[in-house]
Amino acid sequence: MATLELTIDRELTVAPVRRARRLGSLFWLAVGWMVFVFAVAILADVLPLPSPTDMDMLERRAPISAQHWLGTDGLGRDELARLIHGARISLVVGLCAPVIGLSFGGALGMLAGYFRGRFETLVVGSMDVLLAFPPLILALAVTAYLGQSLLNLTCILGVLGIPAFMRVARASTLTLARREFVIAAQALGATHARILLRELLPNVLLPLLAFFLLGVAVTIVVEGALSFLGLGVPPPISSWGSMIGEGRESLDVAPRLAFMPAIAMFLTVLSFNLVGDTLRAFTDPRQGVL
Repeated sequence: MATLELTIDRELTVAPVRRARRLGSLFWLAVGWMVFVFAVAILADVLPLPSPTDMDMLERRAPISAQHWLGTDGLGRDELARLIHGARISLVVGLCAPVIGLSFGGALGMLAGYFRGRFETLVVGSMDVLLAFPPLILALAVTAYLGQSLLNLTCILGVLGIPAFMRVARASTLTLARREFVIAAQALGATHARILLRELLPNVLLPLLAFFLLGVAVTIVVEGALSFLGLGVPPPISSWGSMIGEGRESLDVAPRLAFMPAIAMFLTVLSFNLVGDTLRAFTDPRQGVL
């Protein structure tokens, strides 16, 4: 008996270590970069940095120095301060917009996959209509019409993410709606709301959260594209996309002004993709995880 308990304890201890090793070094490097970006973005106001909006025309495109660790841009603003404060805008839009898609798309997908019938046809048809429009063109049109603001940009990108989250939630719900634990809950007289919230939501939430990280990466890229085209957040607020757009005018004399925010965006998007893909593989119901 003691030997059996010792074996069980050993398996419970070794299992998390084995799972951690299966994640790989790239996963933890991506997590480390994400933590670093979030930390500097949150602590931007307390870091010893100059103001990202203070201009010094005598220091235009100044090289890297002890005073300006990444030099200055075409208007004499500190490039490192703009890069860190720009991370705030990119992360706020990249996180808040997928939350909108996750909330509305996840709810619609679960309801459509559980109740089926005409409601499912209506939901899937409306999402197909929304997907029929090219997302970037639709975002350009709506942003140009409503005006440039952080709220408008976040809302339109969130609405564009609803169909993708709806499809993920619906597919997961269709897989789980005929499982034994759902049928048992129905046989015991559980209400639809209880089944959706207590039985299905915890299982559907796992693939949705994994897809959420992939959605964050896509949203950061789309926000950068809109800001690059001048339809992102209005100046003097800076984001990585607007910094890349401003830096293209100095490619011949100071290419770092475009490359530094591009590298930061690339590493951040790559990190979200790596973490999202890894978690999606662990939560894929086809692999018997659920």
